[in-house]
Amino acid sequence: MPSPLTDTSWLGSPIDARPFFAPEHRALITTLRDLAPADWGAEAVPGWTVRDLAAHLLGDCYGRLARDRDGHQGGPGFAPGESLETFIHRINQEWVDAYARVSPAALVDTLELVGGQVTELFAGADLDAPALGVSWAGVDPAPMWLDCAREFTEFWTHRQQIRHAVGRAADPAPGPLALVLDTFARALPHTLRTVSATTGTQVQLAVAGGAVSATWTATATGDRWTLAEPATGRPAARVAMLPETAWRLCTRGIHPAAAMAYPDVTLEGDRELAEAVCRIVSVVH
Repeated sequence: MPSPLTDTSWLGSPIDARPFFAPEHRALITTLRDLAPADWGAEAVPGWTVRDLAAHLLGDCYGRLARDRDGHQGGPGFAPGESLETFIHRINQEWVDAYARVSPAALVDTLELVGGQVTELFAGADLDAPALGVSWAGVDPAPMWLDCAREFTEFWTHRQQIRHAVGRAADPAPGPLALVLDTFARALPHTLRTVSATTGTQVQLAVAGGAVSATWTATATGDRWTLAEPATGRPAARVAMLPETAWRLCTRGIHPAAAMAYPDVTLEGDRELAEAVCRIVSVVH
């Protein structure tokens, strides 16, 4: 069981992703069943095809059920000297390699079943309970609301990567997109952890486009940066971008240096602080 929670108010207001899992699961299965045979071999992320990414999602589902529903303690462990990032990438690749013999049709059938069980698991989650740590937010254990929201972003992001791989635009539905961006923005305090600033200094990340518009303000407190303080006047730095750019930046589909050159990205105020905001990453990278 995770250790008891300490104060995590600096992460900002809790997010309730629970109602979003069932429709996202249906959308994923529909997306996969609509693929043409040739689509399964398209590259979805560097080194992985659409089929590989579907296998990875199935592995995530099995892992979640084993850990949180069944209390299963088996599985691979860290190799000597292995970092979290290296460990995650290694076991993900091992899983995908093991599933190379499984057909796309069998993958989708299994993912429909097991993913539905994950949806049921999260539907009954206690959002205030301690849960799996979220390394990119710098919190371990994390509150279940963040762990739950993080898991939703995993499913949503991979579905968009599959859509992109087969020539489709990202799903523009504003509700899930807004939730994903709100979750990703919780990485801001951890992103800024090495940035020194006078207590009270504020930086903002603003994302707007279509039906989505939101701004997150991180405030320096002396001990850490926090998302719990309200915006007070003009921030020391402000970064604005479109939603598509934002989620791809947070998942490293776009490198920070490249993102800063995008026409929809504007940096205002203190350049060093603004560039630090652009280093936000909301996945294990």
